[in-house]
Amino acid sequence: MHLPKEVQIVDVAPRDGLQNIAGEIPTDQKIELVNALVAAGLSRIEVTSFSHPRWVPQLRDAEQVLAGINRSPGTRVMVLIPNRRGYDRVGPCRDLIDEVAVVISATESMNQKNVNRPIADSMRQFAEITEAAKRDGLWVRGSIGVAFVCPYEGKTPEDQTLRLAEEFFQMGVDEVMFADTIGRANPRQVYELLARARDRWPDRPLAVHFHDTTHLALANAVAALEAGVTIFDASVGGLGGCPFTPKGAGNVATEKLVYMLHEMGIETGIDDRVLAQTAALAQQLKRAASVEVVG
Repeated sequence: MHLPKEVQIVDVAPRDGLQNIAGEIPTDQKIELVNALVAAGLSRIEVTSFSHPRWVPQLRDAEQVLAGINRSPGTRVMVLIPNRRGYDRVGPCRDLIDEVAVVISATESMNQKNVNRPIADSMRQFAEITEAAKRDGLWVRGSIGVAFVCPYEGKTPEDQTLRLAEEFFQMGVDEVMFADTIGRANPRQVYELLARARDRWPDRPLAVHFHDTTHLALANAVAALEAGVTIFDASVGGLGGCPFTPKGAGNVATEKLVYMLHEMGIETGIDDRVLAQTAALAQQLKRAASVEVVG
């Protein structure tokens, strides 16, 4: 088994884990969660989203959260940008963030369901956002949802997913992330797609994002490692889920992924003890807000 010596973990709990909570989490508690992740040694954190407050009310305090979190030279702050209007909100917060992420769905059905527009329209808008973000000195991640399986169209053709990755790189993104949005991918499928991606872009950063609906998230992570991927999204406490799989599990838990990696001799730079405390905090926030797991 060919494995890397170290990997990078991107914790998405503050954004992906909290965005569909039924109850409201106070801003200071969101800040506390992010600060705990910083203390645990996370090198990258997806802190919030600049989505319209009407559509994602749980993250309407994006500016306040960004202004309140602890800054660390070893931690990069990422925010999700859904559209050009969302990027326009970044202006006053420009010095508080390091990275932006845009998200496309790999199938027309899912993209229409998610953002009510065809893939081509979304990609044109993301090209504009990427150009602006690069001009502003920000790292850009192009994320591909339902990269493996779509709830409406079934297994996503590999060529379809790879074509979007190619388009992202051509427009200038720094990194492409492949998401198993509904948690239905299997290790063989993961390895085959990512091995093709790694062969095509041997020197470009590739990331993955797994949900644990079928309890295969860790197995899929190992398959991704074997394919040469070294950037993994995870969510402390397993916060999150998927609105298109009502009983689906959340994102792979950061603490479980980190434990597995450390046991395999792979470094993450994360303190297991502090991370365990942060996972307990995340679960406490989930219980307090009466979370409806649909992230």
